[in-house]
Amino acid sequence: MVSEHAAEHESQWAAIVSIAAKMGCTAETLRRWVRQSERDSGRREGATTDEKERIKALEREVRELRQANEILRKASAYFAQAELDRPLKR
Repeated sequence: MVSEHAAEHESQWAAIVSIAAKMGCTAETLRRWVRQSERDSGRREGATTDEKERIKALEREVRELRQANEILRKASAYFAQAELDRPLKR
């Protein structure tokens, strides 16, 4: 809507303010949506929605792998200590 009605206003911000009032949201919210839409369509530099979702998924995977590594590290230390505490067989 903003790009369709931009010619009717003196600036993109004026179009955003006008349309946001009609939509019932804040101008800043609509501005963010417009910027993200511009990034998704390649008209503006920055991470697209798909790239942001992929980054979140990778960050979640890294967090889970770090937790798994910590659990394995603690288990390894526990079993190594248990092996040292075991009496020798002769």
